[in-house]
Amino acid sequence: MRTRLLLLLLFAAATVFTNVAAAGNIAHGFEVVVIDAGHGGKFPGAHYGGIYEKDLTLKVALKLGRLIEEGMPGVKVVYTRKTDKALGTDLASDLQARADIANKAGGDLFISIHVNAARATAARGVETLIMGESPKEQRYNENALYESNREDLIDMSDERTAAIVRAYIQNLQFTYGEYSMAMARCIQNNYLKAGRHSRGIKPQLLRVLYATDMPGVLTEIGFMSNPQEAAYMKSEKGQNEIARSLYQAVRDYSAYVVGTRTAEEVQVNAQAKTAAPEPEPAKTAAQKPEEKPAGKQKEKPVTEKPKTDTSKSAAEKPARKPAAQPLRYTVQVMASASQVSVSSPQFRDYRGKVKQYTSEGRFPYKYGVGEYETRDAAQRKAAEVRKVFPGAFVVSCRGTQIVK
Repeated sequence: MRTRLLLLLLFAAATVFTNVAAAGNIAHGFEVVVIDAGHGGKFPGAHYGGIYEKDLTLKVALKLGRLIEEGMPGVKVVYTRKTDKALGTDLASDLQARADIANKAGGDLFISIHVNAARATAARGVETLIMGESPKEQRYNENALYESNREDLIDMSDERTAAIVRAYIQNLQFTYGEYSMAMARCIQNNYLKAGRHSRGIKPQLLRVLYATDMPGVLTEIGFMSNPQEAAYMKSEKGQNEIARSLYQAVRDYSAYVVGTRTAEEVQVNAQAKTAAPEPEPAKTAAQKPEEKPAGKQKEKPVTEKPKTDTSKSAAEKPARKPAAQPLRYTVQVMASASQVSVSSPQFRDYRGKVKQYTSEGRFPYKYGVGEYETRDAAQRKAAEVRKVFPGAFVVSCRGTQIVK
C-alpha cells in the first residue's frame, strides 16, 4: 500500500513538472536558444596584449547560457562550442559548421558573440549586426575594422551570388527580419542601461547569419584595441555585466515574441469570427412546411410528350482549353509567406503600383513592378527599382504565376 502511494506521488510530481516546463516554453515564446562564441581554436580572432577574442567570447557565452538556464526554465540552451576549438578546417567551413549546429538543434534564436578591433585605439562601444546590405555601413566596416578576418563576409562580386543573397534579404523581411531587428534593439537598449556606448544596429552580409534558418544577431561586445574596454572585457565584473545585459535582452525579446503572437492570434480569431456565417435557426416541430393552397390543379394533357433536346448536353460538350498566357517579365521586389496588401506602406514609392503573383515554396506570394515582353526591358526597369529596393531582380511570369 505504501509503495503504491509513493508511486502515485512520484507520478503526480512528474506530471506537474512536465506541465510547468511546457508552460515555461509557452510563456517564453520560444524553446531553443543557440549561443555562438565567435572564433576558437586555430581561429583566434582579434588579439591584443596577450588577450584573444576567442577566449573572451567563450567566457561571456558560457555565462549567458548559465543565466538563461537558471532564469528561463523550459528554454533549452545550445552552444556551438563550450571549449577552445575550431569547428572547421578553414574559416568558411567553421562558420558553416556553427550554422549547421543551430539548424540541427531547431533553434528559435541565434546569438553570435564577437569582439571588435580598429586601427584607432580611441574607437569604443558596442554594436549589434543583423543580416542585410548597406553600402554605407559596408564601407565603414571595411575601413574601421582591421583585425577581424574578412572571410566572415559574403563575397558579392559574383553576380549570381549577389542576386541570390539579395533575394534572400527580401524574403527575410517577411520571415525572420522583424524578429532579428527586435532582438538587436533589445541588446542595444540593455547595453545603454548598463552605461555602455552604443554604436547602434547595422546590417552586414555575414555568412553565419545567412546560413542560419532562424532569427539571429551578431553582437560586438567592445573594442579590444581600446585599452579601457579591453581591461573591462577581461575582468570578471565586465564579463558578468555583459552577460547580464545579453540575458536581459533575451528576456525582453521573449516578451516581444509573446506579445506579437498574442496580438496575431487575437486578430486571426476576430477575422474568423467576422467571416463565419451565422447558423440558420433550427426548425421546430411547430414550424410546418408551407402548404400549397387547396384547389383544382391544372393537369397536363396525357397526349403531350415532354420535349427532348437532341443536341449534346453541356456536360458532354468538350471544354475549351484556355489560351496559354504569354511569357512576360516583372521586377520582383518582395516575397512573403502570407498575402500583403499591394497598398501596404512596405512597398514605399511603389505602393499601389505592384502586382501580386504566386509560386511554389515557402514564400508563395511574390510582388512585382511592371510587366515587360522582353527581359532587357525588365532589366532597365530593375535599375530604377533598385534605387528603392536594392535587392530587386527580374523574374519570368505567366498571368499571375511566377515561372522558372
